[in-house]
Amino acid sequence: MTMSQAAPVSSRALWAGRVLSAVVVLFMIFDGVIKLPPLEIVTQTMVQLGWPADANVSRMLGIIGLVSTALYALPRTSVLGAILLTAYLGGAVATHVRIGSPLFSHILFGVYLGAVLWGGLYLRDPRVRALFPFSQ
Repeated sequence: MTMSQAAPVSSRALWAGRVLSAVVVLFMIFDGVIKLPPLEIVTQTMVQLGWPADANVSRMLGIIGLVSTALYALPRTSVLGAILLTAYLGGAVATHVRIGSPLFSHILFGVYLGAVLWGGLYLRDPRVRALFPFSQ
């Protein structure tokens, strides 16, 4: 198997990948959209996380998340979107580590979401399966 050939995937695995990716996309759309208007709950949460109480900061984070999610959702740019979302989630993990949040529920949530993100992409994108040929 060469780098350009991907391991074949069953129809069930393909649909599982689409469902996993849809879960990530829906969560990230919610996460991004809620940061766009100047909602008091978002401002309060940002302050608790050590971010400034500035609607423009949360709006910027929401836009970054939404653009990255759109890139992930589009097949042609899905790998770029996955990389950008991984970086975004890494920032979330770092933020929670810095303030001493609980490990399994808060700190590792970004890791869980990243694993689902890449698992879904692996199952639905032959380019990613070609890069990481786990089964031969």
